[in-house]
Amino acid sequence: MADVENLSAVLKKKGELVLENTPIPSPGKNEVQLKMAAVGICGSDVHYLVNGRIGDFIVKAPMILGHESSGIVSAVGEGVTDLKVGDRVAIEPGVPCRMCSFCKGGRYNLCPDVIFCATPPVDGSLRRYYCHAADFCYKLPDHVSLEEGALLEPLSVGVHACHRAGVQLGSSVLVLGAGPIGLLSLLTAKAMGATHIAITDLDRGRLDLAVKLGANHALKVDTRDGEEMARRVEEALGCKPDISIECSGAEPSIQTGIYATKSGGVLVLVGLGPPSVNVPMVSAAVREVDIRGIFRYANCYPLALEMIASGKVDAKPLITHHFPLEKTLEAFETSRTGAGGAIKVMIHCDQ
Repeated sequence: MADVENLSAVLKKKGELVLENTPIPSPGKNEVQLKMAAVGICGSDVHYLVNGRIGDFIVKAPMILGHESSGIVSAVGEGVTDLKVGDRVAIEPGVPCRMCSFCKGGRYNLCPDVIFCATPPVDGSLRRYYCHAADFCYKLPDHVSLEEGALLEPLSVGVHACHRAGVQLGSSVLVLGAGPIGLLSLLTAKAMGATHIAITDLDRGRLDLAVKLGANHALKVDTRDGEEMARRVEEALGCKPDISIECSGAEPSIQTGIYATKSGGVLVLVGLGPPSVNVPMVSAAVREVDIRGIFRYANCYPLALEMIASGKVDAKPLITHHFPLEKTLEAFETSRTGAGGAIKVMIHCDQ
């Protein structure tokens, strides 16, 4: 493959994203080499480009972006028996140590030594060829597209959020924020049996899509008053929701989530905003509203894939824009600005 190029999207430093050829990696033991197919742009990718950091994760050296991805196996390393050349796979981007107490307890997303694509200093998968642990690649059924395979990553966030929240048949759910994660949380909650779902956002276009995807109520946010928004949610649903899933990270939205959730209910924090926020903690405490966080996901890819494969979830409407790898810079600008109603921008890496 010496004559084959490995065009890659490399973040050199804050604000500087370039396309350049990088070495084609060879699969190590228990790894597969993948000819990359589809890579979705995540908000974190854009955040690293614009700000050069997310919390304590700082871009200090050039890093290849991309972690919402799928590809086709192009070579297998020693010890790989479950995959073969030509298999189409979705790639779970975080590979844990498999040895610590978190891994052994099934919560490998909390592993302190996890290697996660496109999280400094680890390179991501937005390139022609990439190698990954074979046991974190999931073979796609023939009727599931590679684009849907790439969507399994954000969908798994929604699955994990709904698991942590305890969504079940008959649940009433409030989703705060109608970005990709909020919309996928909506789809997941509906698939898990939620019967009354309200969603909030600043953007009317995203709320209209949410209604098409199954939201019963879509409320446009036009105030920073959390109590007022909570009142509107209760008025729309006819009750306070059992569960609120906050997907924006914005302080007023978190406040709304606390005020809106019924006594004894659950608020799950998915969106990441400022490191410190002012929240009405007493309201949560005296009403026994459980506040739970999530970090990525664990053991969610198989269920996310089954939801897509069975037709219980149709995530394709979220993909609003397609770009070839050669137009990655244009793709990122579209995602950053939301131009043309962009929700999920998909980059196609195959030539």
